Amino acid sequence: MSVGVGRTALLVAAARAIETHRPDALARDPLAGHFVRAAPVSAGWPVHPDQVPDGAADPLWGRLGRYFGLRTRVLDDHLLRSIRAGARQVVLMGAGLDTRAFRLDWPADCTVHEIDTEQVLAFKHEVLEHTGARPTAARRTIPADLRGDWTGALIRAGFDPTAPTAWLAEGLLLYLPADAERRLVARVHALSAPGSTLAYELKEVVAESAAVRSAPVYLAARQRLGIDLPALFAAGRRPDSAAELTTRGWTVTVRSPYEFTTLHGRGPLPEPNDVLAANRWVFAARTLPTPLPGGLAPGA
Repeated sequence: MSVGVGRTALLVAAARAIETHRPDALARDPLAGHFVRAAPVSAGWPVHPDQVPDGAADPLWGRLGRYFGLRTRVLDDHLLRSIRAGARQVVLMGAGLDTRAFRLDWPADCTVHEIDTEQVLAFKHEVLEHTGARPTAARRTIPADLRGDWTGALIRAGFDPTAPTAWLAEGLLLYLPADAERRLVARVHALSAPGSTLAYELKEVVAESAAVRSAPVYLAARQRLGIDLPALFAAGRRPDSAAELTTRGWTVTVRSPYEFTTLHGRGPLPEPNDVLAANRWVFAARTLPTPLPGGLAPGA
């Protein structure tokens, strides 16, 4: 099998596989382990809690893995709330090896668009075909580089810019150059009808301290998986995309992952030299037009 998928995507897939088998799982992805086993670089990684000798104390598969499990659950909930509010199209930007189109309970008239590189989508297709999995919504895959212009390909795949959309950029903006992030946010805004939502992840610091960069989570990822996570984060000052969205008329909420640890009663907790301390999850909604007397919307 030819594999054109990054180790970080496989890291998240392994974390989701482990989470799936926890008795108190925050999210379940029964397909995640298949991706991990299919790629030679990750074939020996754990996909079950029993394969993690130190359990929750393991900085990589315990703490960071639980973070990915919590993030998956919170963003699943965000998308499903958007669908309940009336959106019928979902766009996963940098979809990676996530299987939301297969594992969530979508309405019959819902479409899930997945944007990622051609190599990632090809690997994902090959593994999913082997499992025989079938999506629970109409699924469209769009091979595109999110640093460039992907909007035309999305529209050609059947995306309707006049209808509300639930957008998700999970684990994406951390790695995009600042200019690419600005362009992506501007394009999402241009394609978003009132009633659309967007969720994404950010770090609230320009550069982490040396103590944080030598923390157990980062060390374990480097030494055991060959992944230098801090080196992958985009360098330089980050755009304030939350403020930009607010300026463009979106209602924006910025939350700490630890708020959701408290909400769900499980997940990572703060620690000294914490690699997760600067992480934030952003939830934005493009508000509906204010109705005029008689039930007419502005411009009607």
